[in-house]
Amino acid sequence: MQRLIPTGDPARPVAFAEVPPPVPEPGEALVKVEAFAVNRGETFLLEHPQPGLLPGKDIAGLVVQAAADGSGPGTGTRVVGHPAQGGWAEYAAVPTHSLAVLPDDIDSVRAAALPLAGITALRLLRTAGSLAGRRVLLTGASGGVGHYVTELAVGAGAELTAVTATRARGERLAELGARVVHEVAAAPGPFDVVLESTGGPELSLGLSKVRPGGTLVWFGQASRTPVTLDFFDLLGGPERVTIRHFHYAGAPYGSDLAALVRLVEQGRLHPEIGRTADWAETAGTLVDLRERRIRGKAVLLTGGASR
Repeated sequence: MQRLIPTGDPARPVAFAEVPPPVPEPGEALVKVEAFAVNRGETFLLEHPQPGLLPGKDIAGLVVQAAADGSGPGTGTRVVGHPAQGGWAEYAAVPTHSLAVLPDDIDSVRAAALPLAGITALRLLRTAGSLAGRRVLLTGASGGVGHYVTELAVGAGAELTAVTATRARGERLAELGARVVHEVAAAPGPFDVVLESTGGPELSLGLSKVRPGGTLVWFGQASRTPVTLDFFDLLGGPERVTIRHFHYAGAPYGSDLAALVRLVEQGRLHPEIGRTADWAETAGTLVDLRERRIRGKAVLLTGGASR
């Protein structure tokens, strides 16, 4: 079968290789991949790939071999999955605890856009707690996670302000019900909760927008610039603010994937897909994603996927 593997070349981060199909463990199903999504964080891993890296965590496709231990969906079932790695391939072995069944009315493209960004959004909002009637600030809001957080938070009753770099990147978020600003300093605080994903000086600015007793949840560093906090600046800011570190990872993922599928089926969640292309265009898509030339999710088709 064909698989995309790292090259170590930033201008063309992946290339095709002919490899044997994966051999599933007893608790894994073999999935014929119809579509997969790429994430900006994966572009960073590909800059200096570790030996043995097999990228790919967001897939949708068809189970062609059910798990030997009897768990999970049967052969012939359409699924969305979140394997630990190896999803950018014709076939992927996926733990059954990280699969969810797809209904007929959700195509593979939308399904593949759900896992990493959607699970992150769900778990991030659970960490933030009840949002009804609360004022929320979201930085770095124009990517896949930002779109999901915005739609879910507004749907839960939050008054959400989203920070995007440009007006164009904020248009869809405004349609979803967010107030959009283009720099953290312009956000009209104070906020009960700040969801911070940019790092660098933005975290300190976000912290200054938190109400006394409020919470900042730090879930990313998209700027790739370390954060510096000054103790004396904090003394002059809001009191008793809690800073919480967040990382989405931790299997099993199946129940969260099933929740995301239900939300899409009910019309309460709409994946924002900025590019759909054949997987022959994966290398260029990764470069464009890294350079922020794609708004929302990017999904690649391996062949036979419904569009």
